[in-house]
Amino acid sequence: MSKSNKMTLSKKQNLTGWVFLAPGALLIFIMSFVPMFRALLLSFKTGIGANMKWSGVTNYVRMFQDTVFVQSIKNTFFYLIIQVPVMLLLALILASILNNKDLRFKGLFRTMIFLPCATSLVAYAIIFRSLFANNGLVNLVLVNLGILDQPYAFLTNTTSARIVIIIALLWRWTGYNMVFYLSGLQNIEYSVYEAAKIDGASAVQSFFKITVPLLKPTILLTAIMSTNGTLQLFDESVNLTNGGPANTSITMSHYIYDMSFKYVPNFGYAAAMSFLILVLVAVLAFLQMKVGDKRD
Repeated sequence: MSKSNKMTLSKKQNLTGWVFLAPGALLIFIMSFVPMFRALLLSFKTGIGANMKWSGVTNYVRMFQDTVFVQSIKNTFFYLIIQVPVMLLLALILASILNNKDLRFKGLFRTMIFLPCATSLVAYAIIFRSLFANNGLVNLVLVNLGILDQPYAFLTNTTSARIVIIIALLWRWTGYNMVFYLSGLQNIEYSVYEAAKIDGASAVQSFFKITVPLLKPTILLTAIMSTNGTLQLFDESVNLTNGGPANTSITMSHYIYDMSFKYVPNFGYAAAMSFLILVLVAVLAFLQMKVGDKRD
């Protein structure tokens, strides 16, 4: 047999790799991309069941005429603009503190901060709803301390309801992002910080001049993931405030759920709204990568 007919080692390795990848790739195609394509087709239809008919871009035009959906977009971006930067900065500060080799019981502190991530999304939302209820622990403490004369309706006031959701998100997800930063900090030689300290750099200067620049790829990753997660926010809106009062805390995913299963089912319209979220996630991720990744 001639050399040209013989399979080289490189080709064998490539073929072996594709053999292992093929089952997973096929499952992803069938379970993810096929439903996405069918949902895209569905977004151009109106009606229910067998009465569905092709309607072009009617659903997409309707989205921007729907006051509740427009309100849900505003609410979601309100959470995104406030919660994500605060959460990432807090996670970065906590990671820097807990990366100190001289800190005692840092393993315990890391576990305590990460522990909220292990709780169920539904369970923690219900717990926060109980905490901020009229007869909840927060009102009880504030009234007994004399800060409030009577219980405050946190969950039936627009501003406070949104703030409660943000507080809940910070409690649930800060530790998750902190772990990413701690992992990145483990790859930074501690001697770099010691040298900066000898040169007279303060803790704040070391944070902004060493920690932040060296963790830039990790910060970019967490920013993209957090943006993606916030744009798809669902459990907190449903279980914590139920979108109230008067839909002023409802999120896009919550409204899509309502249009699909709570009201008269309108899967075509819900699919169209879902694809808007997909576009928003893709655009914001692209912008974050263009701004954050300065590599040539």
